[in-house]
Amino acid sequence: MKFYPSERIALFIDGANLYATAKSLGFDIDYKRLLEVFRTPAILVRALYYTALAEDQEYSSIRPLIDWLDYNGYTMVTKPTKEFTDASGRRKIKGNMDIELAVDAMQLADHLDHVVLISGDGDFRYLVEALQRMGKRVSVVSTLQTQPPMIADELRRQADQFIDLADLEADISRETGPRPEPDEGDFDTDPETEYDHEDDELLEI
Repeated sequence: MKFYPSERIALFIDGANLYATAKSLGFDIDYKRLLEVFRTPAILVRALYYTALAEDQEYSSIRPLIDWLDYNGYTMVTKPTKEFTDASGRRKIKGNMDIELAVDAMQLADHLDHVVLISGDGDFRYLVEALQRMGKRVSVVSTLQTQPPMIADELRRQADQFIDLADLEADISRETGPRPEPDEGDFDTDPETEYDHEDDELLEI
């Protein structure tokens, strides 16, 4: 990774996309270690984590993770999921946070030198281009080590720096380091749902 000690950076984390990427690579994220990885080489101004919540459920298995992150250095940005039935009669739960992430990135850009986007979603290509036109460096974190790759080719090409999540596994995997309390990796997503990174939907199984 190429960062400068004087750079002000911020992490913009597409929570569902990061979960799907780590799951495809076969490891759990240690979120405390993830902060340290990006705090060490530069000045970490903020780490924002975006996720949708099913607020109508009596218990959401992602809630302990959200609460832990909120008290341990992350700024949480959430909104309720929306449930609908598609043309084939399949129930879907939609939780797209792209707009919220893009708006926050543009608003914070004046206070940053370098934006780190943790997502492989190709919809963010134009956001990356807009930030670059403002004179900001943009790094994108995702992976090419899956079939198909979790990162859209147009997003990877647009970024100033691509960081493969697989290369960070030794530094951010929960299995290779001390486990923060609580074991937040156990609550990354509702076990009754599956994330479809192609269209940012949580698909009911």
